Amino acid sequence: MALLSRARVISSALRGKRAFSFSCDTQTTMTVLSRARVVSSALFGNRAFSSSSADYNSIFSPDVSSQVGSCMPISMMRIGTIIHNIEMNPGQGGKLARAAGTSAVILKDPSASKQCLIRLPSRVEILIDSQCRATIGEVSNKEHKGMKLRKAGHTRWLGRRPVVRGVAMNPVDHPHGGGEGKSKGGGCRGRGSLTPWGKPTKGGYKTAKLKRKK
Repeated sequence: MALLSRARVISSALRGKRAFSFSCDTQTTMTVLSRARVVSSALFGNRAFSSSSADYNSIFSPDVSSQVGSCMPISMMRIGTIIHNIEMNPGQGGKLARAAGTSAVILKDPSASKQCLIRLPSRVEILIDSQCRATIGEVSNKEHKGMKLRKAGHTRWLGRRPVVRGVAMNPVDHPHGGGEGKSKGGGCRGRGSLTPWGKPTKGGYKTAKLKRKK
């Protein structure tokens, strides 16, 4: 901006639009012209500010792997990058770290091997194919978990329908239904909690895959 203002002042002075009284001395005129040429070459020349133009281009063309919101294969990212919306298989679509305010971290250099070590929001560390895609950054709306519902109607506004307990149903509707009093239908047989489709739930029933012993 300083160079532009200086060039405008010199050009207006040469044209006589401003109240500058230049003498007719030839040496003064040549000095003003040389200054104008220096300013114009600094503004529009390729040689005058080659280093600054390189800095200008580097500022406005940052590394793609450091931009928040960029989606790319994990192999193109660096170690320690915070990511979310991670695929489990290449081309499958995002499956992990998609809830509000969640994120995962790359713990192993993805370009070194075919699988990358990632720490999930649950602190579990898993190996994922480096060709799987993910998005850089964390999911927004971190304050979502602190939101409190004021009344029952607030839950309905969110599209959540009421949940009826199984013990309050009939035997044809739920495995816990029927019987006298608050019974799950198991009695002294010790039958545990079941889903509406008869599969075990709660009570320490493990649904995760068993890890192979080394």
